Amino acid sequence: MSQNKHHLRRVGGAVVTALAALLVFLELVMPDQITRLPPGNFWLNALVRIPIEAIVVIAVLLVLPERARRAGATLVGLTLGLLTVVKIIDMGFFAVLAREFDPVLDWVLFTDGYHFLQDSMGKLGAFGVAAAAVLLALALLTFTTLAVRRLSRLLAAHARPTRHATFAFASAWIVLAVLGVQIVGGIPVASQAAADLARDTALKVPQDIADRKAFEQEVKVDAFRNLPDDQLLTALRGKDVIVSFVESYGRDAVEDPEFNSAVLARLKADDAKLTAKGFASRTGFLTSSTSGGGSWLAHSTFLSGLWIDNQQRYRSLVNTDRLTLTRAFKRAGFRTVGVEPGVTFAWPEGQFYGYDQVYDSHTLDYHGPMLSWSTMPDQFVMKQFQQLEYAKKDRGPLLAEITLTSSHTPWAPMPTMLPWEQIGDGSVYGPMIAAADSAGTVWKNNHRIRQAYASSIAYSIDSLTSYVEQYGDDNLVMVFLGDHQPASIVVGQNASKDVPISIVAKDPKVLDRIASWGWTTGLTPAPTAPVWPMNEFRDRFLTAFSPLGSPH
Repeated sequence: MSQNKHHLRRVGGAVVTALAALLVFLELVMPDQITRLPPGNFWLNALVRIPIEAIVVIAVLLVLPERARRAGATLVGLTLGLLTVVKIIDMGFFAVLAREFDPVLDWVLFTDGYHFLQDSMGKLGAFGVAAAAVLLALALLTFTTLAVRRLSRLLAAHARPTRHATFAFASAWIVLAVLGVQIVGGIPVASQAAADLARDTALKVPQDIADRKAFEQEVKVDAFRNLPDDQLLTALRGKDVIVSFVESYGRDAVEDPEFNSAVLARLKADDAKLTAKGFASRTGFLTSSTSGGGSWLAHSTFLSGLWIDNQQRYRSLVNTDRLTLTRAFKRAGFRTVGVEPGVTFAWPEGQFYGYDQVYDSHTLDYHGPMLSWSTMPDQFVMKQFQQLEYAKKDRGPLLAEITLTSSHTPWAPMPTMLPWEQIGDGSVYGPMIAAADSAGTVWKNNHRIRQAYASSIAYSIDSLTSYVEQYGDDNLVMVFLGDHQPASIVVGQNASKDVPISIVAKDPKVLDRIASWGWTTGLTPAPTAPVWPMNEFRDRFLTAFSPLGSPH
């Protein structure tokens, strides 16, 4: 009996040791992007890699005395566990935002992500996902540390063969690195993935400090800051201007043949409707400062004329008196309003942008169902803007910044267009949303996700152009654009950050002011249409419609 127990103990110990070695090895060679995983047979491809980090750590631990070795193994285990957690977070960031996680600046996004989960899955579901994520992180830290400690004891007990093996693997790693030997998919056999991630993560702090100092200088440069109020936007005096952001309206919505047909058909139909009402339009592209999410970064980039691509720059910006496009309209004598259905909490940024009035999710008086993250349908938002502002008699010129959210992920359930007089308080959407496909149904298939995305963009654009057709007068000017490309599940991780932007007007003099821009006639941008960084638009727009501009 005792022999059997001893045998089982030895077998169990060998299994635990093998699992510990496998865990540490996979954490070392695991990339930070799903697209960088070895193609084909993952296990076979991964197991032929040689991580330099393991060679260096083993060599160091072997020369340390026992107490220092235990402390060193614990430190290495915690570090590797943390790096693995960062890799998993990076995978999520690349999948959604097409960029890596910034451990200094991006913590605020977890709060936004949790609110998104609450809106999509309910409070219980969101709590369950968050709790599982925390438990996974703690488990990785714990088991990785225990695994490294166990392996260090085993290797120290067999120091001589371990030294020989370490020397052999180090020599092989050098040869493979020099020769550039790769497995399938262009992945090097001589791995240094963990070391690269540790270096990049450590460099974030000095890089972010340097970026903050650079931004402090950038924000001081403003050619329009001291321009007299009576010289701002003179070519738009007497007009009413709507600037609208269409959530996730990216270049792929009009150019990716897998799902662009619904968007192109809508743009073509809306072009015809606007033309029949005497409106014309011009369209180009802007390169957004973000992708997949972080809409506020794109909004602030567009309105401020500064490149805002991280939370540090955003926080710094809203604490300045930068002349935003909306503030410029206010200085020029326009009433400025923000229509923000996605704002569900206090929003002090409204003061920074210079709005006289902000309508948020609470003050738009919607009495219908939510649409996952989106608090209300876009057409309802436009109808409320009409009643609350545009339809008022004896008012002065108006600048409205309107953020539309129906095309926000998960793109289901989706409303459909209604006759404007039937919208009412929004309760009419109840049966419509109940009968629509749920996010859970749509997200079972990647093709359906892309089709749902395209349908949502078509709906948002139709909400805007139908509004112009229904209510627009001779003095209405509309600028609408995408804030960023959708998540990479729709466009992949190598898509551009370009978004379409259109200007619609009935007065031909308005479009004459931008004739030199070379934008495409109509709402559908040509593939060769100009592409500008999004932060350049403010200065170009202010120049075109102020005395510095010219209609020719």
